[in-house]
Amino acid sequence: MDSDKNVLKVRIYGAEYSIRGHADVNYMTAISEYVDQKMREVDSNIRVDSSLKVAILAAINITHELFVERVENERMRQQLEDKIRELSAMIDQKLSESSKT
Repeated sequence: MDSDKNVLKVRIYGAEYSIRGHADVNYMTAISEYVDQKMREVDSNIRVDSSLKVAILAAINITHELFVERVENERMRQQLEDKIRELSAMIDQKLSESSKT
């Protein structure tokens, strides 16, 4: 079962890590590059003397992005459900009108 895992060496913020996972190597690379980018953004905007602090601040930024996307996703899901109810009511009304004639 473990043989199904992909193994990838990546560099994040100057350190090398071995990542193992079932995800596609390109996907894991993209994630690693994103984390590296976020850490470098934090470092360039706020000079922090600890890579741990940079990692924590980057994690907070990434988590903020995730939460914003979740709220937007929920808003869109709610809009879609509202539209489905609206269309369903219109269909029911048309069917009811056509059965009366």
